[in-house]
Amino acid sequence: MKNYDVIIIGGGAAGLMCAIVAGRRGRRVIVLEHTGKVGKKILMSGGGRCNFTNLHCEPARYISANPNFCISALSRYTQWDFIALVELHDIAYQEKSQGQLFCVNSSQDIVDMLKAECAKAEVEILTDIDIEAVNRNESFTASCKGATFMAESLVVATGGLSIPKMGASDFGYRLARQFGLQVLETRAGLVPFTFSGVLHELTERLSGLSLPASLSTANAAITFTDSILFTHRGLSGPAALQLSSYWHPGEEIHLNPLPGQDAEPLLLQAKAAQPKIRLRTVLSTVLPRALVLELQILWWSALAETRLTDIPDNALRTVADHLNNWTIKPAATEGYRTAEVTLGGIDTDDLSSRTMESKRQAGLYWIGEVVDVTGHLGGFNFQWAWSSAQAAGQVV
Repeated sequence: MKNYDVIIIGGGAAGLMCAIVAGRRGRRVIVLEHTGKVGKKILMSGGGRCNFTNLHCEPARYISANPNFCISALSRYTQWDFIALVELHDIAYQEKSQGQLFCVNSSQDIVDMLKAECAKAEVEILTDIDIEAVNRNESFTASCKGATFMAESLVVATGGLSIPKMGASDFGYRLARQFGLQVLETRAGLVPFTFSGVLHELTERLSGLSLPASLSTANAAITFTDSILFTHRGLSGPAALQLSSYWHPGEEIHLNPLPGQDAEPLLLQAKAAQPKIRLRTVLSTVLPRALVLELQILWWSALAETRLTDIPDNALRTVADHLNNWTIKPAATEGYRTAEVTLGGIDTDDLSSRTMESKRQAGLYWIGEVVDVTGHLGGFNFQWAWSSAQAAGQVV
């Protein structure tokens, strides 16, 4: 039996950050990671450069059954606090679009920083630890083959179900149910859409084509404008990934490949200025020609060789409406296999928003992705990891 003050299950972003904060307070901390190395999701994030936070972190960028829950943690450990830590370690970083901050060199810089801070705080880290049982008597015990660890505080930072090939599992959710916490329904988020039938054939033919677009939910309550990418399976790219977190199976979505541009005056003005020009020629000035040809087959093959002057205005308005409000129904998403995050998780009604401690079991804390707080694409989920870890690390 090995005694500690704090056991942290999970050596990802949230687990390592919590260990650092608690270790700095003089707490004896051990991190138990079930894979062969810590920070695996950090290493693969951002194309290997880790989008570690965003300049515009705010509660509206997060999805939760209780949208106010994240406010406390995010306000007490902000993006500026984490940036200061990055700068302290002389890690070069750059801002890309929409406030996203990436390492200039490699995601390894962030992992090395966290490991260095753990070492400085005298945190013990063990990998390849397969926990067989967690119990609570006078203290918490975590048992694995050949060893048992005991501590007065237990922090669960096991992440979600996304990207199972990296070791994701439902261990955290099973543990929550063991201790009487509610687990809200989980599903894949920030994940590409897939299509069937004619739409699948279309996206397959356009595979590799990227363009700016707006994607909206069926009721247009949520819209994201960014790039989209046609794939051999469906639709990806930032706008598609963002919308996937708000989509539910069976729902339609709206795709506008001309974001911020009204197609109706474009076509009517072209008809007045160049009456002999063909429809596909006009559209090819504002859209990739490959997409125009596909949409021509889909919607207006009868107009393919017709000059604008011979197309009634009402017909052009119909074409314009198709363009600005293309309604499509995804068959599904690619699921957890490629999802960047897991939506849902530990019900925040069972947690303290200030400390992340369970209301049902003293000394038990939940941080990071395992909790029902999911950020938008762009560094928001990492910031939630840092902030929720800081909240717990200050009190465990």
